Amino acid sequence: MSENVGFAGQISPEHMSQVVEKGFKSIINNRPDQEGGAEQPTSAQIEDAARQAGLDYVHQPVIGGQITELDVREFANHYNELPKPILMFCRTGNRSSNLYQLAVQMDLLDD
Repeated sequence: MSENVGFAGQISPEHMSQVVEKGFKSIINNRPDQEGGAEQPTSAQIEDAARQAGLDYVHQPVIGGQITELDVREFANHYNELPKPILMFCRTGNRSSNLYQLAVQMDLLDD
């Protein structure tokens, strides 16, 4: 979408070296824990790996098709405060992309 943000489907703790290699400084996880069942890594597991890799991390779960204005404003606050570029992820990346696009439409991002 921009030089400041990228989108991905579900990532795992073992992906952190790739995230760092691609130049990302922060991660925003938009997927609720247990949404994908027991095989989905928890936010705490991903956060631990991200912080060990030197990345900032935010867990902001949102439900696909139910993104609220409050969700968008909360995301914009995280986006504006986190070191960039930011990798946002959810199950497929679509929810994260939608959240970003809504924030752009509402002119909430300090790009």
